Amino acid sequence: MIHKWHHEEIFRGGEAMSRLSSQRVAICGAGALGSNLAVHLARQGVARLTLIDRDRVEIQNIGTQVFAMDDVGALKAEMLRNIIFRDLGEELTAVARELDAGNAQKLLRNHDLVVDAFDNAASRLAVKEACLSAAIPCLHIGVNEAYGEIRWNESYLVPSDAQDDVCDYPLARNLILLVVAAASEVVVRFLLDGSTTNLSITLGDLKINQEEG
Repeated sequence: MIHKWHHEEIFRGGEAMSRLSSQRVAICGAGALGSNLAVHLARQGVARLTLIDRDRVEIQNIGTQVFAMDDVGALKAEMLRNIIFRDLGEELTAVARELDAGNAQKLLRNHDLVVDAFDNAASRLAVKEACLSAAIPCLHIGVNEAYGEIRWNESYLVPSDAQDDVCDYPLARNLILLVVAAASEVVVRFLLDGSTTNLSITLGDLKINQEEG
């Protein structure tokens, strides 16, 4: 039977697709990495997504995120939910509020996997500590100029904020999409067989490296 995940099912198999559709994944941050990852995972059959972000769409987001000019001013989490429902008919959970140390465990509990795609150290630390405390598997993804990182919680070091304005720094769309594609495959493999892989990606020499730890 032909359906919207037809090609993915041919590649991974019906049993794998059934498992992917049953897993609950929280994506923290609906910016350049988080918004693209949410759409990418939903199109692969990971349909039980929770999207957490307090921010609104700004005009500088259009080039690197999934939003359009008409979305400027809207809450990112809610708009992303609307985009995925419109494109795929999948109803996701949007949490348009700030995640911090005080509410992180409540927001993240009952998920099979948490993906941290935040762009600031305080939020990343809150996710890391909440997931460690509650024994929730957590994957962190990030970019810095020409470098991208995909790393599991146990070996992740929260970076310091590089600048005061997290919206005003070099950001290459090609690197974002490379990191999102690699992170999506890491997520899918974890959901299917529990495997964990740490990766680093450099845009200048187009290399993806598997790392220890």
